[in-house]
Amino acid sequence: MGRPIRTRRQATLASLAAELGVSRTTVSNAYNRPDQLSPELRRRVLETARRLGYPGPDPVARSLRTRKAGAVGLLLTENLSYAFRDPAAVGVLEGLALACEDAGVGLHLVPASPGREDVAAVHRAGVDGFVVYSVPDDDPHLAAVMERPVPTVIIDQPSFEGIDRVGPDDAAAVGKIAEHLVTLGHRQVGVICMRLARERNDDFVSAARQSGAHFHVQRTRLEALAVAFSAAGVDWASVPVVERFDHTVDDGASAARQLLDAYPQITAVICTSDILALGAMAEAERRGLRVPQDLTVTGFDGIAEAERIGLTTVHQPVLEKGKTAGRLLLSSGERSAPKVITLPTELRVGRTSAPPRTVEEPWFGG
Repeated sequence: MGRPIRTRRQATLASLAAELGVSRTTVSNAYNRPDQLSPELRRRVLETARRLGYPGPDPVARSLRTRKAGAVGLLLTENLSYAFRDPAAVGVLEGLALACEDAGVGLHLVPASPGREDVAAVHRAGVDGFVVYSVPDDDPHLAAVMERPVPTVIIDQPSFEGIDRVGPDDAAAVGKIAEHLVTLGHRQVGVICMRLARERNDDFVSAARQSGAHFHVQRTRLEALAVAFSAAGVDWASVPVVERFDHTVDDGASAARQLLDAYPQITAVICTSDILALGAMAEAERRGLRVPQDLTVTGFDGIAEAERIGLTTVHQPVLEKGKTAGRLLLSSGERSAPKVITLPTELRVGRTSAPPRTVEEPWFGG
């Protein structure tokens, strides 16, 4: 039987203070309140700590003492990888991280994959507040966040009375797209939208599902389109809407395929995100359709790839959205009333929208 391995006992705050001949408060200040010590004394404390193997104050003990975790929680009801894959989500995450950096606090991601009912991750998250990013109003994780006695800021959706929120005016933003298409002369249009509820539906959307959508951003955008096209003499009940549960370029392409197979006469595809629009353009190319001569395609978000290809889209400041939400959360203790911040949007007309083809013009679709 081999000899046991002997390890040096880890130094403690008390033993480090004794070694230096100073109080434990002085050692603690070297880490937590450096402005209370002279540079020379702080340097001596830190050098001795390294020599003795003292790791610094216990963050768990400190959080119990101060009742502060020093971190902001981001509730994202998607798989964790979505935050680093979706361009709009990446922009929001970067903006929120910048706000946290400015405040000297950490960022704790609390992912909740679609379909999961277990809210333990919310309950055990050691955070001082939550930023909730675009979740349905019936999500159990959102309910768990609301049960926590910490400040909360919602980005985009849902809209709750008495809760801080940051986001664009979706109805006005989509209204700009509708006005643009109506002015061009489009009346036979189709829509590809992001998910409307927690249950999967990769198919055409009924009027009841549109009006009862639990993702209110998508519901608001569809309602705004319905109002605008109805005012132009288009019966909204005749406008096909295809929903995709997952948010990828491939899903946008498959939705466009489903839409165009069933309604080959449409002259414009309105997508509620740039990612879906990129997929619709890929499907149009596969079918031999020219964009915009044969088919107009529009998006929403203004991501870098959309700008690169000249997609007609609504640009929203996603980085500023995350930064504003972070600042709003971190300043929530300084005010008593909830605040709603509406961010500006801009319709950017690109190379993917044009007047509809006429009957005299050849159509190369197939």
